[in-house]
Parts: sequence; C-alpha cells; structure tokens
Amino acid sequence: MQSNDIDSLKFTEKDISSVNTVTLQKSARAIAINKNQEHLPISGTLEVYAGQVSDKGRKAENEDAIGIKIPTGLMLTTKGIVSVISDGVSAAEGGAKASAISVSNFIADYYSTPESWSVLTSSTRVLTALNRWLYGLGQDYRDVRKGYVCTFSALVFKSCSAHMLHVGDSRIYRFRQGQLVKLSRDHSTSVNDFTSYLTRALGMDVNLKVDYKQLNIEVDDLYLMTTDGIHDVVTDHELANSLLNFQQSNPSLSDDVCEVFCQKLLDKAFRLDSKDNLSAQLIAIKQLPTQAIDDVYHKLASRPFPPPLSMGMKLDDYEVTKVLHQSQRSQVYIVKNKLGDVRCMKTPSVNYIDDAAYIERFMLESWIGHRINSQHVVKVVDHHINKSALYYLTEYLEGLSLADWMEQHQRGPVEDVLLLLKQIETGIRAFHRKETLHQDLKPDNIYITRTGVVKIIDFGACHIKGIAEISTPLKRDQILGTADYTSPEVILGYQADGRADLFSFAVIAYEMLAGEQPFKGLLAKCHSRNDFLKLTYTPVFKTNPMVPEWMDKALQKALSVEPSLRFADTNEFIHALTTPSQTDSKTFIPFIQRNPIKFWQSLSVALLLCCLYLLLS
Repeated sequence: MQSNDIDSLKFTEKDISSVNTVTLQKSARAIAINKNQEHLPISGTLEVYAGQVSDKGRKAENEDAIGIKIPTGLMLTTKGIVSVISDGVSAAEGGAKASAISVSNFIADYYSTPESWSVLTSSTRVLTALNRWLYGLGQDYRDVRKGYVCTFSALVFKSCSAHMLHVGDSRIYRFRQGQLVKLSRDHSTSVNDFTSYLTRALGMDVNLKVDYKQLNIEVDDLYLMTTDGIHDVVTDHELANSLLNFQQSNPSLSDDVCEVFCQKLLDKAFRLDSKDNLSAQLIAIKQLPTQAIDDVYHKLASRPFPPPLSMGMKLDDYEVTKVLHQSQRSQVYIVKNKLGDVRCMKTPSVNYIDDAAYIERFMLESWIGHRINSQHVVKVVDHHINKSALYYLTEYLEGLSLADWMEQHQRGPVEDVLLLLKQIETGIRAFHRKETLHQDLKPDNIYITRTGVVKIIDFGACHIKGIAEISTPLKRDQILGTADYTSPEVILGYQADGRADLFSFAVIAYEMLAGEQPFKGLLAKCHSRNDFLKLTYTPVFKTNPMVPEWMDKALQKALSVEPSLRFADTNEFIHALTTPSQTDSKTFIPFIQRNPIKFWQSLSVALLLCCLYLLLS
C-alpha cells in the first residue's frame, strides 16, 4: 500500500467552486503550542501530542477527510483543540466533497464563533448550518445518488474536558490505564453479515441529531478516531493491545510518534484486506491546565493595583477630572487625555489586592466589554492602551441612571416606560447572544443618556458560559447580584439561564410602572424555596390604573417563581408587554397555578377528612 499524505485529500478552489467552500488547511498536523502567547488569567496550559494519517487504500479515491487544529494563545484557552474525522458515503457521488467540506468548514467556523459561547452551543450551531448546506447541495440534484452525505466525528479538548460530537459510523475510542472504551455509537443498521446502512449522517436529512458527550480528561489519556475501513477489520481487542504496546514502548511521546502509530494501524488494516479508505487520528494528553492557587495569583498580579486617585492625579495618559463613585470594591473616575477624550475609568479596590478571585472577575469585566457590541451596552474603549496598572476605560455617558429617572417619574407614562424597556431588552439580548448572563440588572446599572439612549453598564457579575467551562482553582462567588432584583433560582443556587435575567428585567418593568417593587418588596427577604412560594403577586394596575390588564398578565408570567413558567426569553416578554392580548381576559387559570400553597393545603385537609371518615365509618 502506498501511503498518501493528508494533502492528497485537499480539493482546490477550482475543484469545488460549484459547492462554494474553501480548501482544507495545508497541514492538518498538530502545531506546536506557543507558551509566550497571552492567555486569560484563569488559564493554564493544555498540551497534547497528535498525529493522523489517511489513505485511499484499495479504492480509487480517498473519500475520507481528517483535520486537527491546535491554536495558540488565547484561542487555545477559550476554544480549545479540535480533532475531526469524516467518511464520505460511497453511495452518494458527492460523498468525497461532503467529507472535505465538513472537516474544513467545521474547523474554520467553530473558531469563528464567539469566545464566550460554550463548546456545545458553538459546535451544534456550526453543525446545524453545515448539515443544512450539505442537504441543500444534495437537493440541487434530483438523484439521491448525487447527494452530499458523510459521517462526522469530532473531539474538542477544552480545559480539562473533552467534548464529543458524533453522527455516523466513524468511531471515537479512549484508552486510559490499559482499558479501551468506545465512546461513540454506530448509527447504522445491518442487513446481513456483509451489508449495513447508515441511519444518521451529515447531509442525509434537513434535521440533524448529533450525539454529544462531555468527558473529563486525564494526563496520559489516548484518544483514537478511526473510519470504518480500520475498525471493520481491526477488532477492539486488537486496538487495545496496539495502544498498550504503543504506550509501553514510547515513554517519550511526540507528534511524529503518534503519526507513526496511525500509519502502522493503517498498514495493519490493509494487510487484513480492508477494502475501504483508511484514516486514523491519535491524540495523547500531555498536560492539563491545572494550576495551584499561588500560580494563578502570580499571573493575575502581573499588573499592580493603582492607588485611590483624586482630582488632578494622572494614571498613564489620563488625568482625573472627577471622582464618580467609590466603594469597598472599586472606584470610578471621569478622566481626560491630552487629546481631550473624556472617558470613565474603573479601578479595583486595594482592599482585594490579595484576592485572586476578585482580580480575575475584574479582569473579566474588560474582557466581556470588548465582546459585547450593542448601542444599548456601554462600550469598553481601551483596546490599544499599554497600561501600567490594573484598570479599564469605558465611554463617558452624560445623563442619569434609571433609578434617578424613576424617582423623577413615579408611575411613569406607559408609553415612555415601554420605549425605555424596549431599549433595555435590546441590550440584554446582546449579552444573551454571547451566552453571557448579566446577573445584576437593576436601575442603578442602567443609564439613560441626554439623547434618550439606554445603556446597560457594569459587567462585574456576568456569567460567561464559555469561560465557565475553563477549570480554575479559584473559589468564585455564587451570588453576585442584588437581592431585590435577583431571580429565585440564582438565590437558591440552582442552574440559571437567560430566564434569570428575564426575571430581573420584569422586576424593573414592574417597578417603573407601579412605582414600587413587586411582591410588596419582599424578594430580598426570601432565602428558601418555601419563602418564594409564599410571595403574593399584586396586579400592577391596582397601583397604576393606566396599565392595561393584558400588560399585567405579561408581567405576572415573567415574574413566575418557576423559570419554566416564564417566557422563553426577553424578546418574547417584550412582545407580550407591547402587544394587546387576543385572548379573553376571563380565561380560566387553574387554582394550582393561581395559588399553589392554598391548593396543596386544601387538598391535604380534604384527604385528612376522607381518612377520618373511613376510620369512623
């Protein structure tokens, strides 16, 4: 068998211009990690060895495609390492192109998704779009044999986890401490001993169901990915023996050693008379991004805390013109540079100079601000500044906070309130598009400029799904918002999603319309689930008769203690709040939903009476 380099799988732009895609990377080999690149302060170093080989085998054309990408710098921390293997379905004439497209486009598009997105969100959105594109290409031909169909298996190694995505009959194995485990499940059905058909694949159907798993990884783990040309003739027992021998005979691994293993595996499958294309990838975990707390603090403390500043003092190119805010946790100043640019500067409090978790969160505020792009979110504007200390700059806003506006507009006109709420919702949605929860929505963190533009400020309590996947030895705060506006699930320590911000948003909306907080201001006193269930909702139109009943229904739903009873997102809530209900205002609402406490109390009394009656009869 003649071995072909991975480059033999590449299509040129001219070859595939009809399907409007791009070529695979010139080298799919794992590239070296550049340890000098900047990382997030919470990162460590994830290092792997990787090798891969693909060959057409006894077939005239290689319809397999493989790719591994190990980015450098910050991308290694926020997005991780990707390994992909795909096998074009021979019965579809576009199978070879489909596999090449799936590998190249998945890698390119995955790394183009926001860094704040989780692996699951990034990968599933890319795969959904890729599947529909391949399916659409196949529909351009009215012959199913010309479809663009392929298997797809990928591993994304991020921090201390491996995220598996799989559809088709390629396979993913893990070899740990002498034990081989098949992580993937074949999506195929056998007709007889010699024939089987795929039940799931990319491009086969407009709707795609992908197997997803998140797995913990350990140092010295081996992850093997193969197409059916190998595992149809090489048994799992033989694979386990080969991997054990590989580990024992190679105490010092390298990318080249991993590639040699893949080549030997292909040679073995060829000798066993495999009649299909042959592809294998091997990834060995060398080092995980685990750090001691002292190591994390050392990295975080690379920039000094600035001292408390006063008017006339300078920090770098900026002079303080006014002290806006000082608290135990931070300081905010109005500053101006030589060009006359006016900015807001936020600095950390020296009270937390030894608190690594606090420093990490402060640094993440700037990181988040750079990635949220909305007219209704305050902009971080220190992209090109070489800083001598720890701080960040935002645009300067002239106007007043929503809290001040509410003091001036008790039970504000409904039309004016709705105009402000629409802008607030747009800002919240900008966070949620980046899979980021604000977690501290309140009137003090919402600003109204002199031109009437609403801006959400303060990123200090944000939860970023993609960053939360990165391991850290730091003990982070669990509840960071303000109790009067924080959702029950956050207070109780449950897992929260965008509906937590929706609840806070609804509290603000109620307060703007009613002139007081919902539930008679008792939210902050709730510390258990039972406390929340005892809350009584007061219709907003009882304090502000100008609010229509259908608007109150939207508020009541958004303020449900149970997240599942709220709207799906803030956009749905604002639509209900601004659109008159078409349903009868007297629509029956079950007693269990109107007052669950009284329902269960009444039911208990009824059951007790029944028991007494049975005992006495």
